Amino acid sequence: MPPERKDEKLRSRDEKYMAMALRLAMKGLGKTSPNPMVGAVLIKGGKVIAQGFHEKAGSPHAEAVALERAGRKAEGASLFVSLEPCCHLKKRTPPCTEAVIRSGVKEVITAMADPNPSVCGKGIEALEKAGIRVRTGVLEQKARLLNEAYIKHITTGMPFVTLKAAMTLDGKIATSTGESKWITGPEARKEVHRMRSRADAILTAVGTVAADDPEFTVRDLSIVRTQKGKSADGSKKTKNPVRVVIDPELRSPLGSKVFRTPPRTIIVTRKALPPELASAGVEAMNYEGRLSLEWLLKRLGAMGMTSVMIEGGSSLNAHAFEEGIVDKAVFFYAPRIMGGLKSLPVVGGQGALKLADAWRLRDVSIKRAGDDFFVSGYIEHPRN
Repeated sequence: MPPERKDEKLRSRDEKYMAMALRLAMKGLGKTSPNPMVGAVLIKGGKVIAQGFHEKAGSPHAEAVALERAGRKAEGASLFVSLEPCCHLKKRTPPCTEAVIRSGVKEVITAMADPNPSVCGKGIEALEKAGIRVRTGVLEQKARLLNEAYIKHITTGMPFVTLKAAMTLDGKIATSTGESKWITGPEARKEVHRMRSRADAILTAVGTVAADDPEFTVRDLSIVRTQKGKSADGSKKTKNPVRVVIDPELRSPLGSKVFRTPPRTIIVTRKALPPELASAGVEAMNYEGRLSLEWLLKRLGAMGMTSVMIEGGSSLNAHAFEEGIVDKAVFFYAPRIMGGLKSLPVVGGQGALKLADAWRLRDVSIKRAGDDFFVSGYIEHPRN
């Protein structure tokens, strides 16, 4: 067989099994933070002999799960894993490189190096020193997209920020009287609940809490798990995101749902927390002067939060864009036209004075959600 044909066949095989590993990794969506999502597949004699994925933080890593399931069959096998095997002790589980070396696998194929400074290349080096062949970079872009929140957090200490908003076709989020429920339909709201189930925190502000009294929980019946910990499809219990409310002067009504219903709520304020909120388990994050959203994100990142979803109003959206903290925007559009100079736009503030200064999206996707549709993309910040 010509070398180029042999290389093409090998590449095709690698991509086939790496795609399988990435699909396995996605089963941990919303459950592994602050760890990455990882999937692993063991191949021997052209057949899958074992597979595994990282289910949640503190549980065995994907490689360890697959190797344990394979047992002695792992000797001489090829291990496909969506992230470089870890080699450090700064975690609750043993280094995966040790288990891989002990197993006797002949080669390891990874999608990407782990950006964690405690690993980054060291895991691959340990495997090669043990005589195991290693190839990396297979479906790397897909692997990086899957773990975009982990990558940003581990390299910057800050969470990945997604700004979500629902609006009419002319970009309005509320009428001049403040009415905003519901602009979009049930299918769009279901998608929002799905997004919440994958986030570590929801960031909002006092205006939204006072106007809408939201819960900011995952309530869609296809997502919410029963008290027994499982949903109709048998999947394991999900987590609700932490609610982070920016309220400098503590103007949020004390009876607001975010203070009365689980899960955890943090209020970002300049004031002392009143006894009613403290006794309800609400936490305070105090600051002085003008609030920096970058400072807030760093605080949340230090708490182990890798992803934040902004669900605010016109003012918070403007501040988020102006301070350059938004990584991704998801805009839901309803087939309605509201009009009115005094109805609220999705992004307030002064806005761009020139088209060249406007925020642009890249890698844009457009999808339907019932009668509505949503546009998502990554933020390209304006030129300096």
